[in-house]
Amino acid sequence: MKKKEKSEDKVGSLQNQLKRALADYSNLEKRVEEEKESFVKLANATLVLKILPILDSLEKANQSLKDQGLDLIIREFKNILASVGVEEIKAEAEDFNPQYHEAIEVVQGEKDNQVVAVLEGGYLIGGKVLRPAKVRISKKELEKESDKVVK
Repeated sequence: MKKKEKSEDKVGSLQNQLKRALADYSNLEKRVEEEKESFVKLANATLVLKILPILDSLEKANQSLKDQGLDLIIREFKNILASVGVEEIKAEAEDFNPQYHEAIEVVQGEKDNQVVAVLEGGYLIGGKVLRPAKVRISKKELEKESDKVVK
């Protein structure tokens, strides 16, 4: 009887070890897949950051040229970016949010901390800020140089 009990204990122990090994392997597969996805997202973000200046240049050229062909190219460019999860930060006429906007200039306005102009578009990828929008914001009252106290 003791031999049979030892055999059953050994079989049970081996079954538990097998279950743990299979669970470890499954966790490893999931971790490797997550790391691959993370690497692809990082590679996409790096590439997008490198090509955004081209989009900026196209948009500046289109502001002065008002060319339909150029407008079509810009829309296609933005569609391609959207297909990899990149979306533009809407900033015009929004309240200033330092999480999404970078204030480049402050001008006199009717409302405090209102975005009055977007100087360079900002973009999100996967809900995270890839590049903040560079904006001009308004203040009701601007400090005058003569009002500033130098310490």
